[in-house]
Amino acid sequence: MRRLAPAAVLLSALALSACQTPRESCIAGASRELRTVDLLIRETQGNLNRGYAIETSQRIDVDREICEVELEDGTERRYWCEDTDVVDVQRPVAIDLATEQAKLDGLLERRAALAAERDARVQACVATYPE
Repeated sequence: MRRLAPAAVLLSALALSACQTPRESCIAGASRELRTVDLLIRETQGNLNRGYAIETSQRIDVDREICEVELEDGTERRYWCEDTDVVDVQRPVAIDLATEQAKLDGLLERRAALAAERDARVQACVATYPE
């Protein structure tokens, strides 16, 4: 399961909201939940197509290496230092295909309801903020 995708969507939404008109901001807000459900539908369909889910976790790698620093008197000093990297690691995870299909069916039903709700909200945004 991707944990970074919602954070990326949120950050991009925040960046774009600074440049939006009130009408665009209203329409984006009306569509937010539908976009989230669409993301979950794509993820679930991918799981069903593959037959397994992909779980993303993070691993911390620490490498010890020799660093150099030049002192004020012009001499160089070497010392051990650590270089720390955070690495995303993906691994396959077994899933129950029947449960995953039921989840997809529920998401598709929810999407249909949200689409109708979004359309009504968009109409309200257009009426509130005519261009």
